Amino acid sequence: MKLLNRFPCLRTVLVLITALLIFCTTNVKTASAAQKSDTVSTTDVQFTDIPTAADSIAIRKKAADSASKATVAKPTATPSAPTSEKPKTLWQIFIFGLLGGFTAVILPCIYPLLPLTVSFFTKKSGSRRKAIGQSLIYGASIIVIYVTLGLLISIIFGSDALNQLATNGIFNIFFFLLLIVFGVSFLGAFEITLPSSLANKLDENADKGGLAGIFFMASTLVVVSFSCTGPIIGTLLVDAASKGDRLGPAIGMFGFSLALALPFTIFALFPSALKSLPKSGGWLNSVKVVLGFLELAFALKFLSNVDLAYHWNWFDREIFLSLWIAIGLLIGLYLIGKIKFSHDSDLPYLTIPRTFLAIITFAFVIYMIPGLWGAPLKSISAFLPPEATQDFNLSAVPDGGGSSSFTPAAIIPSTIGEKKYAANYTRIKTRGLDSWYDYDQALQVSKALHKPILIDFTGFNCVNCRKMEANVWSDPQVFSKLKNDFILLQLVVDDKASLPVNEQFVSDYSGKKITTLGGKWSDLEAKRFNSNSQPLYVMLDSDGNLLKDTSGKEIPTSPANYDINSYLQYLESGIAAFKK
Repeated sequence: MKLLNRFPCLRTVLVLITALLIFCTTNVKTASAAQKSDTVSTTDVQFTDIPTAADSIAIRKKAADSASKATVAKPTATPSAPTSEKPKTLWQIFIFGLLGGFTAVILPCIYPLLPLTVSFFTKKSGSRRKAIGQSLIYGASIIVIYVTLGLLISIIFGSDALNQLATNGIFNIFFFLLLIVFGVSFLGAFEITLPSSLANKLDENADKGGLAGIFFMASTLVVVSFSCTGPIIGTLLVDAASKGDRLGPAIGMFGFSLALALPFTIFALFPSALKSLPKSGGWLNSVKVVLGFLELAFALKFLSNVDLAYHWNWFDREIFLSLWIAIGLLIGLYLIGKIKFSHDSDLPYLTIPRTFLAIITFAFVIYMIPGLWGAPLKSISAFLPPEATQDFNLSAVPDGGGSSSFTPAAIIPSTIGEKKYAANYTRIKTRGLDSWYDYDQALQVSKALHKPILIDFTGFNCVNCRKMEANVWSDPQVFSKLKNDFILLQLVVDDKASLPVNEQFVSDYSGKKITTLGGKWSDLEAKRFNSNSQPLYVMLDSDGNLLKDTSGKEIPTSPANYDINSYLQYLESGIAAFKK
């Protein structure tokens, strides 16, 4: 308390930050509670205007009544156990924002301002105590400005609108072009700046002094540094929106602004530490250029999403990898000084940090090269287009063992007909597995072959689905069970292919008109299994009922499970239940 009495400015800062933290914490708890009580998630759903839990809360009761009256048996929805990643979603956004903020500090628009700003407070205040208080208010003002920006985006658009924008094909193209612009800007082609008149106006108000003056001084920093921070903020907000969390943009901005404000506050507390900072120089621009290359690499993911969802069928895995390898080589050559841009300084020798970064970059490039011939590249498989898009694949198919899953046509009744929609999914097909893509057909095949059905609710742009297929399905034991013991039914929820007019319908669950094939399967997943997250695995008998274990309890649906032994036990429980 004595310290607070000595530093009245510190008291003000603590009140501001405490209020902000209480607000964010309360809303994070609310969001987390909502996730626990409602298993419907749109984290991995891409490009499809599909029914979500938020769309249907008002009519959930009506949908449940309709389902109970349906003639087809519909088991009670079993809440999905959350994946290990879901509880960390907001934390991931916060940490990503924190890293973005620390990166922004070492960019040429901000780094040189550190000693200038701290010295300004020290000289203007007249005493170290007052300088510390003003610096704390300055840091708190930066946090308030950026968090307010994040909150405004959430309030204006709302979580549903943000997710709808992030999962729409047109906006994925927009995000792709946006990141390209950001990347080119960081490479030095041009600078993205806000109007100079705005900066001048804020600078005038900063001269007024007091709390308002310090706040406007922080606002001036935000505006004049936008050419460096804008691309980072834009990338962060795109990532936060794609998570589908209501507070994602605000939490991301909180992490970003906290990292940005900390150096100004810490160096105000310990001014002598400024002497230990590296001097400004060409290395600042090098950081900016490397970030520009990374922005270009990240942009390709959005282009791949559109290519898959709209069946353009040209942006294959080897093209994606070739571009990443080329970008990685350029980064490595830039780091060792073999290439440079017009605004770069000469590089007379390699520093230790540059050397280590170059080693890491070249090692990553070498790691990716075998992927051009089909190597699974498990560590980055979630971000790459599916292996089925590879034109030339030398990687071995997992040894499934057991009897072959190949089914002579004579065994399958002719009434089933040709496999529906198979042509749509050659680009996500797992080699060696014989998948079906229509629910009704899968039931018929299950009755004919006396095998249980494993539904894989998946998506063209589902990151976790690709990770499961590369890291878990590739295990020989898992592969064997999928190949020999199940009718594998893959329902792609983000397929933009239009349904025939006579098959389009208005969902009794969401009230929306379902016009796409992906929307049909998403509606089925949400209505029957109370989930809209991918991947989701469901085991059914030949009549479409959830399988029951020896105690008569329904085997629950399963989200992504990267533990191979646990996933094997899940599959074995379904096989045992079906045999019983």
